[in-house]
Amino acid sequence: MKGHNSGNESDHVTTMADEVTRAHSAGEGGDTIFGKIIRKEIPADIIYEDEQCLAFQDINPQAPVHFLVIPKKPIPQLSKAQDGDEQLLGHLMIVARKCAEKQGIADSGFRMVVNDGRHGAQSVYHVHLHIFGGRQMSWPPG
Repeated sequence: MKGHNSGNESDHVTTMADEVTRAHSAGEGGDTIFGKIIRKEIPADIIYEDEQCLAFQDINPQAPVHFLVIPKKPIPQLSKAQDGDEQLLGHLMIVARKCAEKQGIADSGFRMVVNDGRHGAQSVYHVHLHIFGGRQMSWPPG
């Protein structure tokens, strides 16, 4: 089944090399796929929405539970966030916790990841939190 992960690190549908390749070809600026999801121009499996953010299932899950939390405000990278974005960025983390509870992974634990820039393997230049759960995560992650 495409997108299914049996829990083994080697079973990833998208490899880290794939993400790095996407990150190296991604460009900052302009509209992104996340902007289209926010405007409902393309479908997404939305699990949460409020006036500040949106959470939806990842289309290529890397864990049994894998969703994204994105701000509606287009911030291209965490490293380019402004001091005035503090409340919004904190709100994203609270929404991630609420969604983790709703998805049944809050009690067992989950991983939250923000990829930033080329070396951080950011492939979409719109800040987003990846939330992974439903299996034991390994360390180190990268």
